[in-house]
Amino acid sequence: MRFRELKKRPKQESRKAQERVIYAPYLSRLKAFVTDIFMIGLPVALVIMILFGYQETKSAGALDVIVQDQKALEHKPNPMASIVQILLIMGAHVVLWRRSGQTPGKKFASLKVVDAVTFQRASYLKLSLRFIGYFISLIFIIGFIIPLLREDKRALHDLLSGTAVIVER
Repeated sequence: MRFRELKKRPKQESRKAQERVIYAPYLSRLKAFVTDIFMIGLPVALVIMILFGYQETKSAGALDVIVQDQKALEHKPNPMASIVQILLIMGAHVVLWRRSGQTPGKKFASLKVVDAVTFQRASYLKLSLRFIGYFISLIFIIGFIIPLLREDKRALHDLLSGTAVIVER
């Protein structure tokens, strides 16, 4: 085989890989997200309760503090507990995405988080940016509406991090 032909070969294979990729539908992504809230969020909440006490479960949330709710004045949140909770949830998501591309919710919905260019496992940096991008998508609600408008179904946090969610075969 000539060098010219070898040089062209990977491009053809990557095009074929892109053609076979099916981007995750919006409702499947939503189902996975809600499942992850329970499958990852509840165990983390139990760990926070063990570390910081039962009283921490009654403290105000971030939204209560922002809107100056009465609950925020009566039960001020412990900033250390909030930071530990976010770090535990982020760590669980990033490690699971890196290991298999799936959190429990993504596995339930047969979805996988991959690098948007290579469709292989994404790096820890990209996956960490993806998790941080969730908050940006939440602030600008449009971040979760973007997949409805795009052919590749990528949300704002996917665009910021260079990742994509695909259907696992």
